[in-house]
Amino acid sequence: MSANENTPALDIVDETFLAIPPSTLAAVFADPRSWRTYWPDLVLEVYTDRGVEGLRWTVGGALVGTMEVWLEPVLDGTILHYFLRADPVGPPLSPAKLRREADRRARAAKAIALDLKAVLEDGREPGVAPVSPEHH
Repeated sequence: MSANENTPALDIVDETFLAIPPSTLAAVFADPRSWRTYWPDLVLEVYTDRGVEGLRWTVGGALVGTMEVWLEPVLDGTILHYFLRADPVGPPLSPAKLRREADRRARAAKAIALDLKAVLEDGREPGVAPVSPEHH
C-alpha cells in the first residue's frame, strides 16, 4: 500500500467524448475478451455491472485495487469516464518510478479511448446523425 493506507499509489482519471450511444460502447466493455486486450497485465473481476452505464472491477495481477468505466450519455454521444485506483504489486516504487507508471497508465487509458473513438465513430462528427445501415 502507499504511505497513506487509504490512498492508492495510482489514481488515474480520464474522460473522452465519443459520438456514439452508450449502448454501443457498453457492448465493447461487456466482452471479457476485450479486457485482456486493453489491460493485458491486469486480472479483472466485475463487482458491479451497470449495464449501459458501465462496469466496475476489482483489479489483480500487476496492480491491486479497483477500476471503473462509467458511460455518461451527453447530447448525441457518450462521455467515457475511466477511473483506476490501485497499488503496484511488489516492492515499493520510488517516487520517480511511480510517476512514470502513473503516466504510462494514463496514456494507455487515453489511447484505448481514442482508438475506440476512431473505430466506433467511423468518421461521424458530433451533431451529425449516424448513417443508418440501409444507407451504406
